[in-house]
Amino acid sequence: MSNSNQLINKINPMDIALSEARLAYNLDEVPIGAVILDKNKKIISIAHNLVRFNKDPLAHAEILAIREAAKFMGNERLIDCDIYVTLEPCSMCASAISHARIRRLYYAADDVKHGAVENGIRFFNSNNCFHKPEVYGGISAEASVSLLKNFFKNKRLNGDV
Repeated sequence: MSNSNQLINKINPMDIALSEARLAYNLDEVPIGAVILDKNKKIISIAHNLVRFNKDPLAHAEILAIREAAKFMGNERLIDCDIYVTLEPCSMCASAISHARIRRLYYAADDVKHGAVENGIRFFNSNNCFHKPEVYGGISAEASVSLLKNFFKNKRLNGDV
């Protein structure tokens, strides 16, 4: 195995998602990042929130990552792919993950207010969900929570919330 392959295998996808969340933070977007890996653990898409920048309420990190991955794969079904997200997906994103047939969802922080996986409507447990990914939460949660808290604290201080 070459040194570059060894380095790639040591990169944590959630760390990349957190880097994307920091990019969103710097763009004054809610700091959420997402990464999708194929069945060989190769990164096929990376995204962060661009809702305000794109003036698009659908431009959540998960949606953008799914769109990019589907184009890359040449298929709307991302079977055997895994998604890493820095915050528990909302109902829109949980539905998109289901429709894309993503194999596994890894997320960092719980979203008690707007989450739809372990909180709120628990979309994957509903009768409306036809594909349920394996779900793993709490990965690098502290880093994600810290970033989100700082973002919203600054928003409140500036009167933006």
